[in-house]
Amino acid sequence: MVKRKLALLGATGSIGSNTFEVAREQSDQLQIAMAAAAVNYEKLLGLAEEFDIPLLIFTQIKDKATQGKIRELAPRRRIYFGEDELLRALKHEDYDISLNAIGASAGLSASHAILSRGKPLALANKESLVMAGHILRPMWLAHDIPVLPVDSEHSAIFQAIGSHPQSEIRKIHITASGGAFLHRPLEEFATITPQEALRHPNWDMGAKVTLDSATMVNKALEVMEAHWLFGMPWEAINAVIHPTSIVHSMVEFIDGSFLAQLSQPDMKLPILYALSWPQRWQSALLYSDPLEFGKLEFLPIEKQRYPLFYLGLEAARAGGIMPTVYNAANEAALQEFLEGQIGFCDIYKRVARELDGFINIPNPDLETVLAVNRRLSGGAYS
Repeated sequence: MVKRKLALLGATGSIGSNTFEVAREQSDQLQIAMAAAAVNYEKLLGLAEEFDIPLLIFTQIKDKATQGKIRELAPRRRIYFGEDELLRALKHEDYDISLNAIGASAGLSASHAILSRGKPLALANKESLVMAGHILRPMWLAHDIPVLPVDSEHSAIFQAIGSHPQSEIRKIHITASGGAFLHRPLEEFATITPQEALRHPNWDMGAKVTLDSATMVNKALEVMEAHWLFGMPWEAINAVIHPTSIVHSMVEFIDGSFLAQLSQPDMKLPILYALSWPQRWQSALLYSDPLEFGKLEFLPIEKQRYPLFYLGLEAARAGGIMPTVYNAANEAALQEFLEGQIGFCDIYKRVARELDGFINIPNPDLETVLAVNRRLSGGAYS
């Protein structure tokens, strides 16, 4: 049997760790041909030994002494350093599919390189489409390149749509857990600490995604992502709170029917589906018992509790450079919040101030998107 060769980006993060669990179970189907991480070389070198990964790239290790140490620790591996080397590898190395789980805006250049190569992209980096969906979607449509969503919500929508044409879809409904503060009294928001914001009730995710879940920025980004992934107009994309995260999203068809994908919350399932598509590989990684699903409750997203979500929708509809401004300002604000420079409620004020003061740039090219992002985010997550 010919194994599918995977280029795994963001290999030491939450999505990367879950992907290794999938690869461990599916060793007869999947081979990790290259893996990239930012700085966590100890973890990745250990995984490289277990999975015999021939090519490793560390994008944020710049110290020459540390680079030399890593090469000494893994003399049988090809090891490179820096984002330029990652982009070079994506353009020239041998792989069948790439899973982009690089965190935040730093993942955009990699998504562009993968699609430029014409390779299938399993996408866990929503910021790629938030910032440059107007650039990336025409690329994959023109060359019929599969883009497979790894976010649980978009994976659910992708599975529910199946082969149905867009003309048969009335609306897509993205579900949200509500994050860490769904039931927190509003008068207590000013005292929220970073430690409290980093405790997600259902999912084990990285710091950036967990914080975005608390503010509901992640759901605004997912609305933008859905717009580009599925070609749906803004008015046909809805979001609702579903506290238990059992229903991962729903598709409403023109005849009034709803199709949804349900399971216990576990990222290994959408990762497995993206890597096995168009097949389904047999797996024992997750079992869900409907008797344990409990109450399937849905709630509206309160504007007073989640003002950043509605601010994101405004940026999305404005289009052009404004989604990049929204995302970059949020990344900078989150870093300031984590460092204790601003309070939780100040995240909204920081992002709103940046949007109010920015003149929109319609249809920006990739270089403009990256430049604006670098300037406004301060390199917080890039």
